[in-house]
Amino acid sequence: MSLTHGLWQATAPDAPHTATLTGDVRVDVAIVGAGYTGLSAALNLAERGLSVAVIEAKHIGFGGAGRNVGLVNAGMWVMPDELPKVLGAVHGERLLSVLGDGPQEVFARVAKHNIDCELQTAGTLHCAVGLSGIKELQQRAQQWQARGAAVRLLDAAETAQKMGSNAYPAALLDLRAGTIQPLAYVRGLARAAIEAGAKVFTGSPVSAIEAAGDQWRVVTDGGSVTANWVIMATDAYAKGPWDIIRTEQVHLPYFNMATIPLPEDIRRSILRQGQGAWDTAEVLSSFRMDAQGRLVWGSVGALRHGARGVHREWAKRAMTRVYPQLKGIGFEHEWFGWIGMTDDNLPRFHRFADRAVGVSGYNGRGIAPGTVMGRVLAEHVAGDLHADDLPLPVTTAKSADLRAAKEIYYEAGAAMLHAVEHRL
Repeated sequence: MSLTHGLWQATAPDAPHTATLTGDVRVDVAIVGAGYTGLSAALNLAERGLSVAVIEAKHIGFGGAGRNVGLVNAGMWVMPDELPKVLGAVHGERLLSVLGDGPQEVFARVAKHNIDCELQTAGTLHCAVGLSGIKELQQRAQQWQARGAAVRLLDAAETAQKMGSNAYPAALLDLRAGTIQPLAYVRGLARAAIEAGAKVFTGSPVSAIEAAGDQWRVVTDGGSVTANWVIMATDAYAKGPWDIIRTEQVHLPYFNMATIPLPEDIRRSILRQGQGAWDTAEVLSSFRMDAQGRLVWGSVGALRHGARGVHREWAKRAMTRVYPQLKGIGFEHEWFGWIGMTDDNLPRFHRFADRAVGVSGYNGRGIAPGTVMGRVLAEHVAGDLHADDLPLPVTTAKSADLRAAKEIYYEAGAAMLHAVEHRL
């Protein structure tokens, strides 16, 4: 059983053929990292006629792109009205606009390139836990509706009808959003980028990025890529040169567990219209169906150091509390990964040096923002988008305060909470 990519590895179409980097390759743009951001950038650049090489340490979608829940959400965790306060009015509203439309950009890519990724476009449900959860969703609904977004607050009866459960008193239905098989999607982006002319090298960890006259040289054990520009797209899994991308983020562990394909009568009773869902609990739960009728249940926690059993038993209890008809049904896939959290829960646009840029820090919202920011990076590198017109300010990366202590706290705290809840 794969504890890294789990169900997604078992059900995704094969990745396109790639090889390790050997010799010296010369291109216009070198991209480090084959996730949503890197491959979206590669595809957009190749479509503009630029030569591109993507260098990946492991394999396509190795990081968060191949491990996440598969919710294609609009916006970020931060309340819409807070973004302009944090980023300033200009960048805040720009970011809200591009990320609000982010799911539609994903859906358009899937359609254009015929990506087989179990796409569902029925929206998502953000489910309220208690009165505080209802108030939070009321605020989100009001703030998004004021910007013309297709969101609606559902009452208890409407929520129960959508979910097939009376467990939540309200939910925010976001019709902009949807779900995908995340590893299948990123592999589809890679295939489309290669067909457009991009080169993708896997199993090629970058050991150095060096100035070579007025160009850059990206070095691996087997070869190098010489390019005019470098895009860093490694996000929370960054290692090697400019690993400040990793250290400016606090790792939050997140696991998913998938049931067996459910009997048809039970399958029809859960999330009847195909939405994916998550709740407002501080240590949240997420849940969605896959194309074969498995329920995928997730929460904060790492499946290691003896905590795997704790999280599994908690997930069974939490799942059957929402859907009692699942009592006695276990999990056939379990996996986990890491979410990179910035101090303000917003992404970063960095210029590491002249003609070396990157966006990172998606805070658990990687699918649509990664796709969008890959396109934004491509437009910037191609000269179509000036730095003053970016949806994020250019910032200098710095290590997160108390990062190691916070990571221990999040991992241990989630395990303790799930252990206590299991005993209640």
